[in-house]
Amino acid sequence: MSETPSPREVFLELLAGITAGRFADLAGLYAEEAVVETPFVPAGPRRIEGRAALGARFQEVAAHSPLDLASANVVVRETDDPEVVVAEWDYRVHHRVTGRTVEAANIQVLRVRDGLIVHSRDYHDHLALAVAGNSLPQLVAALGAA
Repeated sequence: MSETPSPREVFLELLAGITAGRFADLAGLYAEEAVVETPFVPAGPRRIEGRAALGARFQEVAAHSPLDLASANVVVRETDDPEVVVAEWDYRVHHRVTGRTVEAANIQVLRVRDGLIVHSRDYHDHLALAVAGNSLPQLVAALGAA
């Protein structure tokens, strides 16, 4: 019988899956009723509820993302709540279409219960991603329309 992974181990597995482009595997790290919030996302859903919806989102990213991601400077901090970790890291982002490479800072607050993510608050440097994709004008237009 295998031991339930710690919140730290679950985060590291999530990060490894993202950077390896194994998006089809990621939904399995989340509980059925999981909630993912991205409060700083400039356009798109700021809250996704449920493993099925997350799986669909990961499929969409896998099908359309022109980004290669490598993680660096990873720090995972445990908290006084044994279910919660706070992770900080940088992505080295290479945009395959524009050829641009940027660094994007990230913070994620994860609540992991019984080895599955039940809640996540994700803070990513969306401006750096827009710059990498040469999509800053579209981002500004989307913000103006909101």
